[in-house]
Amino acid sequence: MRNTLHETALKAPQSSGVYLWRNQEGTIIYVGKAKNLKNRLCSYFSGQRSVKTRLLVSRAASIEYITTTNEYEALLLENNLIKQHSPRYNICLKDGKSYPVLRVTNEDFPKIFRTRRILQDGSLYFGPYPNVNALDTFIENIYRLYPVRHCRTLRKRETPCLYYHIKQCKAPCCGKIDKDEYRRNIDEITSLLSGQAEQTIEKMTAEMKAASQALDFEKAARLRDGIKALMVLQNQNIVESFDSDDRDYIAHYSEGELVSFTVLKVRGGKLLGRENYRVESLNEDDELLAEFMAAYYEDSKQLPPHIIVPTQSQCEFINRWLNETMKVETTVIVPDDSERRDIAALNMARENAHEDIIRRLRDRGDTPAMEELKNLLGLDTLPVRIEGFDIAHIGGKFPVASLISFYNGNPDKKNYRYFRLKNTDGLIDDFESMREAATRRYTRLLNEQSDLPDLILIDGGLGQVNAVEEILNSLGLNIPVAGLAKRDEEIYLPGNSTPINLPKRSDALRLLQRVRDECHRFATSRNQNLRTKENTDSVFLELPGVGEKRALVLQKKFITLEGLAASEESAVAQCLHIKSAEEASNILLAAKQLLLRRQEKQDIQRLSLGAAGTTKEKSAQAGYISDLADLALGLDVADSDSTSEEA
Repeated sequence: MRNTLHETALKAPQSSGVYLWRNQEGTIIYVGKAKNLKNRLCSYFSGQRSVKTRLLVSRAASIEYITTTNEYEALLLENNLIKQHSPRYNICLKDGKSYPVLRVTNEDFPKIFRTRRILQDGSLYFGPYPNVNALDTFIENIYRLYPVRHCRTLRKRETPCLYYHIKQCKAPCCGKIDKDEYRRNIDEITSLLSGQAEQTIEKMTAEMKAASQALDFEKAARLRDGIKALMVLQNQNIVESFDSDDRDYIAHYSEGELVSFTVLKVRGGKLLGRENYRVESLNEDDELLAEFMAAYYEDSKQLPPHIIVPTQSQCEFINRWLNETMKVETTVIVPDDSERRDIAALNMARENAHEDIIRRLRDRGDTPAMEELKNLLGLDTLPVRIEGFDIAHIGGKFPVASLISFYNGNPDKKNYRYFRLKNTDGLIDDFESMREAATRRYTRLLNEQSDLPDLILIDGGLGQVNAVEEILNSLGLNIPVAGLAKRDEEIYLPGNSTPINLPKRSDALRLLQRVRDECHRFATSRNQNLRTKENTDSVFLELPGVGEKRALVLQKKFITLEGLAASEESAVAQCLHIKSAEEASNILLAAKQLLLRRQEKQDIQRLSLGAAGTTKEKSAQAGYISDLADLALGLDVADSDSTSEEA
């Protein structure tokens, strides 16, 4: 079937037009347009194809095409065919999960709560609010400041509930407050939500200061959080920094075939709302916007005078379509660097779309990426549990191996570990570092009979992958190993010097990059902590009988460890006011031994960097590294992985 489709593509004309993919049942599953039909259709069968392309080809049974005079006519025809046939793999708008709003119910004694459902029942709605935590904090403070009801349904009661006794409700259920007095509280709340919050903030600030002066710090902290939440909500609810005309801001974010669009609607200079649309599209990035707008703007009455978009791609066609087909004078604009407000609004829209993609990936568990990885690497099972390794050091100092874990395509932070590497401390040898980390990790898992990962990802190339594979073979483990090299994002498998190259929008590559980047972040942060400790702790604290006070005295007198080692016993005894000559001698001897060990480590480090000049020195280095490798295979793994300082 693939060969038949490829032959159809090769016979296509080199003119502009629209092409249609059909499945076995003859149903149109995708409609696309092209400036050159032959080149575009042949691209589906050449080179490294993305997951979306392979999915489309695997489900198609035939290709049809319709030629047009120019690309603009192809755009119009594509739009008409998509609306007529609603192909599965073209954009079909579905409103994504929206941000919550604040609802004030239409009742005699209204209730205030957050919801994602908007009912046409006369209730008041405020929002939407992207910062859910700020909204929850605001509602909590509303309940503390205003005696409004908490119950979901208002029923008549003979005795009031607990909220009445703690003075957070006036018990309308028991008739202890009339409608007018209750309505005054609701009016105050709605006024501050409508942008008249200055007086409320002043009132809360005065109460916070009074509580602080009365040493009631818990109340002051609650009021402080309430003020911050109210200020955040005010900034989110009404944006008045835009121009006074009406405009829409449109941006999108994509991961594989998943695409989320966000539309920010500004009317009269105020941001009135945000709409999210979730789609699955096989179209190219630079063509997604035109396809979305053709599906979104079906009624000319909903079009504002200006539509702001982030890219110039196909703006000319869109403007022509709006003017000729929709019969409106709407202009599509790409802001330049000087128009900071428009750029900020587009960034806000893109961030909303990005957050929606994150939620979609989290909800589905990134199964498509795991399925692609399974097929790509020839795994027996789906890589539900992926463990990643990375090494971090500065010139061989403080070498740390990080181990992170992903479960169902998402970080599983409770299973993160790090290893203080012992065999390569002061030595630059990433291969040996990987051997030590893998030995300690998987020897321990074997001893504890714990679950093993479905895939191991190494931050590195073929050398690091082979080093880990060697350790796994010696332990009798059959765990798939892969490496991801940063330079060209190439995937290496054990014993194979030819890397696998995936398209940038591949789901599998994206998942591997997330694991690799998290490994790097975790290792680097731990290495930085160790360097900070080294720079802040005095070297004199490593000497016997020397605490913080004595370390300060020695540092002030001798400045460096070299200075202390070159001094006399009498000078040490006089500096520390020591009467025992033996104690002073022990401190001086320990200083000389510590200095010698540090110098030996520096020599080893220079050897690992290739600074050694003689064959004898290089031979000694090779023998030392060999000894380290032998030691790594016989490690005591009692403290093999830990997130504590002792690791």
